[in-house]
Amino acid sequence: MRFVIVTGMSGGGKSTALKMLEDAGFYCVDNLPVSLINKFVELIATPDSEISKVALGLDVRTAQSFSKVEEVLTHLKESGYVFEILFMEASESTLIKRYKESRRVHPLNLDGRVEDGVRRERKILEGIRKKSDYVIDTTRLLTRELKEELDRIFIKNEEYNSLIITILSFGFKNGIPGDADLVFDVRFLPNPYYIDELKHKTGNDQEVRDYVMRFPEAGEFLDRLTDMMNFLIPAYVKEGKYQLVVAIGCTGGKHRSVTLARELYGRLKDKGNYGLRLSHRDES
Repeated sequence: MRFVIVTGMSGGGKSTALKMLEDAGFYCVDNLPVSLINKFVELIATPDSEISKVALGLDVRTAQSFSKVEEVLTHLKESGYVFEILFMEASESTLIKRYKESRRVHPLNLDGRVEDGVRRERKILEGIRKKSDYVIDTTRLLTRELKEELDRIFIKNEEYNSLIITILSFGFKNGIPGDADLVFDVRFLPNPYYIDELKHKTGNDQEVRDYVMRFPEAGEFLDRLTDMMNFLIPAYVKEGKYQLVVAIGCTGGKHRSVTLARELYGRLKDKGNYGLRLSHRDES
C-alpha cells in the first residue's frame, strides 16, 4: 500500500493536490482528527484491505492539535508503517493574496490579520516541513503544472527532488523580473524587430527563431548557458532550493529572449529529476 500524508500551508494547494490524487486512484481522506489517525492507519493497513493507495490530508486548525501530529507520525514509523509526506508551500505574499481573493479567514487568526495567521502557521509547520519527502511550492505553478508534478511523483514514480525551474523571457524596457534568481542579457544579438517581416512576430514563430539562431553568437551563448545550468542545478538541489527563476531578457521581450528561453527549455527538458516550466512575461 502506498500511503501519502498531504499537508502544508493553508492556501498552498493541499485541497487541490488531494483532488488530483483522488483522480489518480488514491483513496483520499481530509481533515481527519489527530486522535483518529492511528486507528485509521490500522484499518487501511489490514492484509485483506482492497485499498492500495491512500492520501490523508492534515492541516492546521489549532496549534495545540497539530503539535501532536509529529508525535503520531513518529509512532507510526516506529510501528513499522511506511508513509510519505507531501508538503504544499507558497510564498507569504502569494498566500495572503489568495486569502484576500477568496475572502476567507485564516484558521489561526480568525479575528486578526491574514499576515499574522500565515506567519504563525509557518512556524508551527517548520518541523513537519523538514521531515517531508516532497515539497511543492505553488507560488508560480499553474494547475496543469501542479498535476504534472504530482504525476511525476505518484504516477510515473520518477526520482524526485523539489526544485522547480522557471525559464522566463522578459523585456528590459519593462523592468527586470523581481523574482529572478539568474538574469541573462541577450541584447548583444541582432534585433529582429528591425526586420519588417519579423517585427510583428515573436520568438515563438519559426522565422524569428531561425533568424536569431543563425548567428554563431546565439549558439555559443546557448552552449555556455546550458553548461552553466548543468553545473548549477545539482548544487541548488543539494542546498535544498525549491524555486529557481532563470530570466533571459532582450529589449522588448518578444524576439531574442523568447527564442533563447525556448531553446534553453528544450535542452533542459527531461534531462533531470526536477520540474521545468517556460514562461514569457512580455511576449504579448
